[in-house]
Amino acid sequence: MPELPEVETVRRTLSNLILGKEIRDIDIFYNKIIRNKTEQEFKDILIGKTIDEIDRYGKYLIFNLGDTSLISHLRMEGKYFIKNADEPKGKHEHIIIYFTDGNTLRYNDTRKFGTMDIVERDKVYVDSPVTKLGQEPFSDKMTLKYLKEKLSKKSIAIKSALLDQTIMTGLGNIYVDEVLFLSKLNPETPSNKVTNKDIKNIIDNSIKVLNKAIKLGGTTIRSYTSSLGVTGRFQNELNVHTKAGEPCPVCNTPILKIKVNGRGTYYCDKCQKK
Repeated sequence: MPELPEVETVRRTLSNLILGKEIRDIDIFYNKIIRNKTEQEFKDILIGKTIDEIDRYGKYLIFNLGDTSLISHLRMEGKYFIKNADEPKGKHEHIIIYFTDGNTLRYNDTRKFGTMDIVERDKVYVDSPVTKLGQEPFSDKMTLKYLKEKLSKKSIAIKSALLDQTIMTGLGNIYVDEVLFLSKLNPETPSNKVTNKDIKNIIDNSIKVLNKAIKLGGTTIRSYTSSLGVTGRFQNELNVHTKAGEPCPVCNTPILKIKVNGRGTYYCDKCQKK
């Protein structure tokens, strides 16, 4: 699943390619991706508009078009590609947006889990799917007080809490494992038992890991690639995730893999003691 660094890579890639392009037409082949509008409403609202900015919050892409915003979540397998209008439709291309310059933006999703919502631009952070999310690690609002208040109400494992996008948005399975390793926290530690020092480490290491992953274009594991097939390189920097049986980079103890609330979890039981 694309996490914050992968979505930011998509945002940056698309921003270099489609800003200023005017929408001429739209083909919709799987309308369940569109959640809050009918097919015709979706087309009527977007056709004739120009993409003037692409933003991101957590794992959501936000295409801004004048007074309208298209909010897109890639879920498990969603990808965007730029192709010429005369290229044939790909098997998993569910929405094709045609621009007046002869190019297209194509939404490709083998699992069909992705979503799109259209909202008024000034309502994106007031009344949209984005408003249900917690703060990003980069936000000035992501303070020790904020995260402590959120975690103190939870007895679930810290791994599960950090995957909860209503607590802190942007981290997925890969990056939570890496953040907990750098923070020397066992993934099964109850959230309401973490100390102030632990919380500060979580925030600091989340920023550190995400910034490095963004710089390297994200993590390419299984199916993730950014637009135009650009592959990330952060998988070469992973300390524990996917490293079961390999020596810990700090103490050489073999990395373990367990399940935490059904999610595959990698950690060092010597560096990350309960």
